[in-house]
Amino acid sequence: MTKARKTPDTLRSHRWFGVQDLRAFGHRSRIMQMGYGPDDWAGRPVIGIVNTWSDINQCHAHFKARIEDVKRGILQAGGFPLELPALSLSEPFVKPTTMLYRNLLAIECEELLRSHPVDGAVLMGGCDKTTPGLLLGAFSMDIPAVFLPAGPMLRGNWRGEVLGSGSDVWKYWDELRAGRIDAQDWTEIEGGIARSFGHCMTMGTASTMTAITETLGLTLPGASSIPAADANHPRMSAACGRRIVEMVWEDLKPSDVLSRASFDNAVTAAMAFGCSTNAVIHLIAMARRAGVDLSLDDFDAASRRVPVIANVRPSGDIYLMEDFYYAGGLPALLGRLGDLLDLSCRTVSGRSLGEDIAGAEVYKPDVIRPIDNPIYREGALAVLRGNLAPDGCVIKPSACAAHLLEHTGPALVFDSYADMKAGIDDEALEVTPDTVLVMRNAGPQGGPGMPEWGMLPIPAKLLKAGVSDMIRVSDARMSGTSYGACVLHVAPEAFIGGNLALVKTGDPIRLSVPERRIDMLVEDAELGRRRAAWTPQPPRFERGYGWMFLQHIKQADQGCDFDFLETAFGRSPGEPVIL
Repeated sequence: MTKARKTPDTLRSHRWFGVQDLRAFGHRSRIMQMGYGPDDWAGRPVIGIVNTWSDINQCHAHFKARIEDVKRGILQAGGFPLELPALSLSEPFVKPTTMLYRNLLAIECEELLRSHPVDGAVLMGGCDKTTPGLLLGAFSMDIPAVFLPAGPMLRGNWRGEVLGSGSDVWKYWDELRAGRIDAQDWTEIEGGIARSFGHCMTMGTASTMTAITETLGLTLPGASSIPAADANHPRMSAACGRRIVEMVWEDLKPSDVLSRASFDNAVTAAMAFGCSTNAVIHLIAMARRAGVDLSLDDFDAASRRVPVIANVRPSGDIYLMEDFYYAGGLPALLGRLGDLLDLSCRTVSGRSLGEDIAGAEVYKPDVIRPIDNPIYREGALAVLRGNLAPDGCVIKPSACAAHLLEHTGPALVFDSYADMKAGIDDEALEVTPDTVLVMRNAGPQGGPGMPEWGMLPIPAKLLKAGVSDMIRVSDARMSGTSYGACVLHVAPEAFIGGNLALVKTGDPIRLSVPERRIDMLVEDAELGRRRAAWTPQPPRFERGYGWMFLQHIKQADQGCDFDFLETAFGRSPGEPVIL
């Protein structure tokens, strides 16, 4: 159903600038104080550009320039641009984890848009948690919004060898620990693995979430695949500015784009491009903000029917996001999926998803494979349940050794990441390739914030013996650039008394990906005795934002949103009162 076009007097910003009263006099006089005049805003959509640039966000280093491209596009289309700086969330620098602050960015984005005189928004993000954080806030506010993805960085290089973000960090860190490279090699790798601005160029969390955002219909067609340093990126940024002005006149909001079908599309595409395990948490939270009941079971069902066709690391062996772009990018991959998608879903372009990808071609068929020649015949993720994870956990079968998909071995338990780090390289550690490494108290409350600690390192003594993968289980997350037989997001987490808290070193752990099971082979009566003896640890925070986080954070299987932010919690506060 086509809406009536907005008129200047029905713009949201009209309440601030267009009325004739004492309060509006203050608004107009103060904006004139900054050198603007009525010709800048009168009758024009005011566009808020929510910019997550900062001096310490390497992924968004180019946003200082891109903001000018966005403004250029807004001005070309007859809008009035206003930059609204927001929490930057630099993935490698923010401690203990950016996940602790994803919901804070969501709150900030929602309230920035609600409290200011803006009619539409360009959301500038890309570094891991900035994408879901901005979108969560924009969904709840529900004014016209388009997402501008930061884009992947250029390929890394070391002595002529292509390096991939994260994936080669873990690879060469193990090589250093095993004594196969030296400190000079390691220093050269540090300088070669990240050669430009932009987010990780493997199919990690950043590339996963921006591709999901495009599949949902919230970016311009093809935007998520453009490398940050490519000249097409500033052109796309200007196009975002032009499009958002028209979206305001059309009154095209996130609620007009998002639906059960669009989230099903996002899950399907995520399986096909070998998504980060973090996609599960973020998409569940995003869906619930949009009023869609998405669950772990939806991901598992999709994983059984959708093959991995993006031959991009870490699920793939060779290629990176730059290659994916040259191969045709996300539109080409979506075109390969065909009937697996609902192509009638609307997008911010004003067209359907099918119209957006019509004519998309695959230029490098080994990078974006046909459905009948995938790199992995089932999806990128599997959801496991059992007495170790009653509410579920996830594993990435496409990125782990095939012989470990069915495995039983004795547990070696670490009560914290610090405990694991202190002992993992001890030559006296009693561990074999069959051992199941277990780390706990790293979930939403225990971490706190559920850090990316889940790719536990292989013990040094096993590395030296040539072991490259083993079963690892935790209530943590792991970087989307990681790989290996890592069971993650165990729910409920150990810190609040989940069954992971009851495992003891030596307990047999059985994993079966085909059966979607993970169990500790311990009698129920013994588990009951252990539960009776279990005592909770003190909370990680006793004041401030951290205390609020602990009071309201939900578990991994529910998206780790704050309970009071979910759409079902209560009615929207609506528009601010201007008196």
